[in-house]
Amino acid sequence: MTKTLRERLSDAVLSTSKADRALATYMLAEFGTLPFETAASLAAKVKVSEPTVGRFCRAIGYDGFKDLKLNLRSDMGDQPWLIKDRLRDLQERTLAGEDQLTRGLELEMAALVAVYEAAYTPEWKRVVKRLATAPSVFVVGFQTERGIAEVFAHQLQYLRDKVQLLDLASGNFADLLATDNTDTALVMFEARRYSKNAPLLAAEAKAAGIPVTLITDPYCDWGHSVADEIFVVPTSFNLFWESTAQMASLANLLVNGVFMELGPEVEARMNRIAQLYGKFTGHVAQTAPYKPKTKGKRS
Repeated sequence: MTKTLRERLSDAVLSTSKADRALATYMLAEFGTLPFETAASLAAKVKVSEPTVGRFCRAIGYDGFKDLKLNLRSDMGDQPWLIKDRLRDLQERTLAGEDQLTRGLELEMAALVAVYEAAYTPEWKRVVKRLATAPSVFVVGFQTERGIAEVFAHQLQYLRDKVQLLDLASGNFADLLATDNTDTALVMFEARRYSKNAPLLAAEAKAAGIPVTLITDPYCDWGHSVADEIFVVPTSFNLFWESTAQMASLANLLVNGVFMELGPEVEARMNRIAQLYGKFTGHVAQTAPYKPKTKGKRS
């Protein structure tokens, strides 16, 4: 039976060629936007030459990138293209030239679809189960991705205990790596330019028997060798700066999955955390936070 494009790209991810791995990884992550690409635009995004794109397409069984795109429609089946009537109308109303924001909207729509598609994979179910049942969960992010990791860790702490945000304040990652307990989990958020700590920490954790889940961008060619699961999230949306917004969407879906896995018993923990927050910090329009009583001065 002839393999689909997705299957061929998945096989190519394990290639010994760095360029082939990079192309396969990017194309899998940006599968929904491939109809809008050219060999030249794809080469520019992955930072390879245009002939390399053609050679890669021939290596996985197509005559070239145009032939790959012709076969792409059949691989996608009957699902509709991502440009719908509203988006097409918006494009037609563009006054002159290509509207960069419209192009960005098109790419973000495709990326969001790809993120939600990930939630139906066996890998996703495995990660959700692990994050709900592992005795402890560690979360880490470097540079700008640290913010996403921090939000994810805090949200997960509302649902279960023993969730910790890792940092390098101590000069090492001893909290994770210097314990005998390997029955834990590590979730990492990382995008280019990658911190040198990211692949090093992931490799050390894997060597210690700690399962690693990596949420990264389409350009990461080292993740498959150090992670048990890798969720590749599109980050290029025709903007000046690459966006990690879809990483946040994926993180929210993961938290939702853990919530569904744990079931109604999470209510008691969430209520307890809300009570503690109300006592020590409080919300707008809430009564003043708790203050311990102090004894009056002796006369």
